[in-house]
Amino acid sequence: MKCVAVSALLCVDSRLSSGLAMVLSECVEFASSVVQSIYAIVKAVLILVYDSPTPRASTSTAVQGIGLQTPLPAKLPSVVDIKKALPKQCFERRVKTSLYYAVRDVVQVVITFAVFYSLINLTSSTLLRATLVVLYWAVQGTFFTAVFVIGHDCGHDSFSNYPLLNNVVGTLMHGFLWCPYYMWKLTHRCHHKHTANIDKDEVFYPVRESEPCADDKLYVPGFGFGLGWFRYLLLGYNPRPVNHFNPCHSMFVGHVVGCTCSLGCLALMTYVLYQFYAVCGLASLVIYYVVPDFIFASYFVIITFLHHTEMNLPWYSDTEWDFVRGQLSTVDRHYGIVHNVIHSISTHQMHHMFSLIPHYRLELATKHFRAAFPELVRTCDEPILPSFVRMYFKFEKQSVIADDTKVHYYK
Repeated sequence: MKCVAVSALLCVDSRLSSGLAMVLSECVEFASSVVQSIYAIVKAVLILVYDSPTPRASTSTAVQGIGLQTPLPAKLPSVVDIKKALPKQCFERRVKTSLYYAVRDVVQVVITFAVFYSLINLTSSTLLRATLVVLYWAVQGTFFTAVFVIGHDCGHDSFSNYPLLNNVVGTLMHGFLWCPYYMWKLTHRCHHKHTANIDKDEVFYPVRESEPCADDKLYVPGFGFGLGWFRYLLLGYNPRPVNHFNPCHSMFVGHVVGCTCSLGCLALMTYVLYQFYAVCGLASLVIYYVVPDFIFASYFVIITFLHHTEMNLPWYSDTEWDFVRGQLSTVDRHYGIVHNVIHSISTHQMHHMFSLIPHYRLELATKHFRAAFPELVRTCDEPILPSFVRMYFKFEKQSVIADDTKVHYYK
């Protein structure tokens, strides 16, 4: 009996050690990227402020990547053909693995808050405190983004085979970030159903010049970054606006329970934030929650925009669109050291082809897809923030299109 007990303890200790080593390794790896991230942010802001928004002829040839100079072939494989090229493992959704990532992300957020809250309040140096605050924003904003991606998996049912578990975890994860999970889930599925369809997609689609909103489009630099995300949740994207906080919207008919639970979770989160404000004050609320949430929201404006906006990436009218062509008209990007932290969310072509693939299988699916269909691969290797600035200026000038446009490209 003693031998069995000792063996069991050693086994548990070994698992704890390996798990701790994994978490510590990821934290160290992420921390080393913070300086690079801040540098990239400063560089992009300087470009946005000082660079001319006039498109340059050399820009299109300077973009590095795969498939950005050639259109998709006229004849494409079917969904079944592409699926056959992927290992069955890609479609396995393991509750244990998904829950590990969900718990890990929550623990990262809690530890980051506890550590930085202590350090910031212990130091008396204004300069050191300001440095710690900015570092906290960068780290926590990224961890908030990871939390959202777990909820995103839940919305696609790629978290597990159990819809109730998916909805419970998704509601909690998105509720923490003040996002109405179930409503967003429904509009996001609409986006996946009509990807790259000018006339039916959900956001960042080109607008036909006869639409009333075409003359009234007001673009704040960078869509206002995080403000653009919350504006989208509240007002949607014209000319097909959806208020994600209105459970009576036609898109949410028949989903009373899910929408009500999501709004209830937002109410609970609001109460928690109020209690935090009552105890710690407005400054602490802004520093420790509002700004990281804004950074997460900025991440998602940039990520979503760059998924579907790039040179030689087509948008189709409804008469020209089909499912495979729409899903493949997305682009894969790499977010450097934070790529794995935010769960490979921008390994995007295979996510769109098969949204049931969990995030931890996307790289494997992409590897096999690229090997089987190299002519269909679309990647952009340009650094993220300069790429966002470049394409934002093109979008600002070229996103209003003629009524008879069949296929639209940004040039």
